[in-house]
Amino acid sequence: MADLPRADPWRGLALPQLPGLLTLTPHGDAARLSLRGEAASLAPLGAALGLVLPTTPCRAATSGTRAALWLGPDEWLILTPPDDPVRDTLAAAIPAGAGALVDISHRQAALTISGPAATEVLNAGCPLDLDPCVFAVGMCTRTICGKASIVLWRQAMETFHFEVGRSFAAYAAGLLSAAARLAARRAG
Repeated sequence: MADLPRADPWRGLALPQLPGLLTLTPHGDAARLSLRGEAASLAPLGAALGLVLPTTPCRAATSGTRAALWLGPDEWLILTPPDDPVRDTLAAAIPAGAGALVDISHRQAALTISGPAATEVLNAGCPLDLDPCVFAVGMCTRTICGKASIVLWRQAMETFHFEVGRSFAAYAAGLLSAAARLAARRAG
């Protein structure tokens, strides 16, 4: 099947940029793979990825440009550059009947949300307690932002990776923009 070009879902959207407070940076294309695997398949799958798949709930593991985000007891979201050949390597490493690999690259779009106001802006639509003592660096989860299902990963103290369905990009941008305006007023 031919790989069809994707339109940038963030193009033309006013993403808030508050110097010194908040920056929203769209990610370019990325490969996103939904990986399901039984416990017995974790070692060969991790070896194929070049990292140890996290088995602790809500944790991410990285190696170079690859990341594996734990989404469930047998489910990970794999993020890699679009030209990474890991899809074929992973598919070959899945023991027969012990897992599944689905390319979901066209389904989602991502932002990096960073700055001192990142937590406040995200909490305008996300019900999670994002205090670093609760949602520490390296944690990830599937949750919501307003009415949109998202995957949220805290990459650094003030930096989050935000994955949302492409069809919800405009909605998420609007919600984050409204929250950013409120944060800017509070900051004075």
